[in-house]
Amino acid sequence: MTDPAANDPSAPPGSVHERVEAADSGSPRDVVRAATSALQVAPAWQVWGALLIVYVVWGSTYLGIRIVVESMPPMFTIGIRFAAAALIMGVILMVRHGPAVLRVSRSQLLGAMLIGGLLLGLGNGGVVLGERDVPSGLAALIVGVVPLVVLIIRRSMGERIDRIQVVGVTGGLLGLVILIAPLGLSGAVKPLGLGLLLASTVAWSYGSVLSRRVRLPRDPFVSTFYQFLAGCLFGFAIAVVTGETAQLDPGTWSIRSIIALAYLVIFGSLIAFSAFTWLLQHAPVTRITTYAYVNPVVAVALGFFVLGEAITPPMLVGAVLILSSVAIIVRLQRPPRPVPEVS
Repeated sequence: MTDPAANDPSAPPGSVHERVEAADSGSPRDVVRAATSALQVAPAWQVWGALLIVYVVWGSTYLGIRIVVESMPPMFTIGIRFAAAALIMGVILMVRHGPAVLRVSRSQLLGAMLIGGLLLGLGNGGVVLGERDVPSGLAALIVGVVPLVVLIIRRSMGERIDRIQVVGVTGGLLGLVILIAPLGLSGAVKPLGLGLLLASTVAWSYGSVLSRRVRLPRDPFVSTFYQFLAGCLFGFAIAVVTGETAQLDPGTWSIRSIIALAYLVIFGSLIAFSAFTWLLQHAPVTRITTYAYVNPVVAVALGFFVLGEAITPPMLVGAVLILSSVAIIVRLQRPPRPVPEVS
């Protein structure tokens, strides 16, 4: 899943993020398309280098999570991951801009904590819990329906969606049924794991939509800091409630799980997000939005080659339907409404 501040609509007037706020869609295409009027010229090699980071790193986080939960408690690792990410980002922000940079209003703080809880606590938390029972490639394909769920949520809130988007949603949901129904009914994959992954997509999608309707810190990196903090607190709180902290035994944690967790902190939560933020200001929409359907492909390939995860015919059919549907939504949806002039 993508990091939260990529959709932060609360930057200063006239900025890329304000144009993002003006876009009325919760899908990756409109988030980026709304920012294209502020593109800055950059060499092609830099653009493709940043895209490669987003493709590989965000796609590889599913493999990283799968390795982490092999020997580490899932929700406790959520707490560790986002506590470390918040600490690193907070230090960087204070060194560059001084401690005052983290001062925000109460409403901004509550907004960031709410979005962080939905995206990182429930969204990423559901993926971590689900991947105890579900292969990483399959998990990535299930989470790949987020753009489709976003459209359903928008429609439930009274927003109009185009017919072509309805076609995309229908195809994607059909692909999801083909993908998971045989596995759940046969017992090949535990239904609980599948259910947690589906719940995580709803939480992530709702958080993405809601992030345009709440007040967030004006600096997107400050907003991300507090969202990381929310994810950290949520992870530790659930770990305490479920008894994970009472049964901690670091001696059972494998070296490869610890390395995978470090990878998620540095690469998944910090580097890839920075690359995406940079792309918002330097790359055209048709390039950036390809991450929405490249990430699952990368995850499936890594799961197959690194962990030996099986790729079955129903999985291929479901994947084609899901990725094609996401491509329809990303590529063919109507343009965002005009951005009003800033007075």
